Amino acid sequence: MPSLGADMEAGTLVEWLVRPGDEVKRGQVVAVVETQKGAVDVEIWETGTVDQILVESGRKVPVGELLALLRTAGEPVAGAQDISGLQEAAGVEAASVLSGASPSRAGIPPVSRISPVRPRVSPSARKLAEELGVEIASLSVAETGAEISRADIERAAQAAMKAQPAIQPASSDWQSQMRKAIAAAMARSKREIPHYYLATDIDMSAVSAWLSSENLKRNVTRRLLPVIPCMKALALALREVPELNGFWIDGAFRSSAAVHLGMAISMRGGGLVAPAIHDADKKSLDQLMADLRDLITRVRGGRLRSSEMNDPTVTFTNLGEQGVDGVFGVIYPPQVAIIGLGKTSEKPWVDQGAVVARKVATATLAADHRASDGHSGGLFLATLGKLLQEPERLR
Repeated sequence: MPSLGADMEAGTLVEWLVRPGDEVKRGQVVAVVETQKGAVDVEIWETGTVDQILVESGRKVPVGELLALLRTAGEPVAGAQDISGLQEAAGVEAASVLSGASPSRAGIPPVSRISPVRPRVSPSARKLAEELGVEIASLSVAETGAEISRADIERAAQAAMKAQPAIQPASSDWQSQMRKAIAAAMARSKREIPHYYLATDIDMSAVSAWLSSENLKRNVTRRLLPVIPCMKALALALREVPELNGFWIDGAFRSSAAVHLGMAISMRGGGLVAPAIHDADKKSLDQLMADLRDLITRVRGGRLRSSEMNDPTVTFTNLGEQGVDGVFGVIYPPQVAIIGLGKTSEKPWVDQGAVVARKVATATLAADHRASDGHSGGLFLATLGKLLQEPERLR
């Protein structure tokens, strides 16, 4: 079971998408795991053949437990005597996911020993069934092997309400469990990480004017959100100050050559996730916009990918749309920094001795003092501000 974040201790294997004997390729989605923050599509780390299935679907599995065996080209079929040694190694490999490294032999999601026909349920429908107290196995569609949708769950709940008007939908502790997981990760962060905080006001007039002009040339569906050039500037600034981009693991900082930007996104009903937009520094503004739109859609739909949860090298939180002037975040371990951006508003600004009205936003940085110091943090914020004065460079 891979670790899908510092706040994850275990996950429930909801569905296997491969069977023993199936050929799989690196990056292929092979299973669905339910965590406190929703369903995650688990991807495979190696190319090979699924050898053995070791864990039944429906089980809650602690991080590090061996799920299945993958046989790469030229490897013999694993015997029972091999599994105990691999089980111990799986815990180490699960931890390595947090560093962005690809394990040499992954805990591979597979298909369990199940009957030919079993209920297939989307993660969002499963969650709705828990909230409304609907037994999935009792649905007639479950017997056909067809996928059960949210509409099927809603119809079953309505029928139950009509039959027994006094029955109330069962309450779910999913949100409270998610809050507990977030609290545990943040408490660990504040306890173990020596945070330092910096803030600066950035003149957003140039980038705001450029964005308005650029969007006038586009149809509505292709227009860019104000956060998009900020994301690109942030990613480029991290290339200049790599001390803020990476992980603190085993008592040492490991810088990441790639900039995988974790975007803090609120979930329906409360809670927060920060999945990665990969290689943000290398993508165009249009690509970043498409990636962000896709990410938000899947977060709100309760479906993410394991690589998106494992890979963020830094987190970006933007609360400007909520009217917040500035946000000082808590670092999500094992990352070493979180960057915040507040709302853009008109403020008095001194330019060449004259006081003028400018569009200004407050950028903040919370960073790990073990990996960097105020000098590095100041260079980063200065670089970010400079890049936002030259929006043409952000294309």
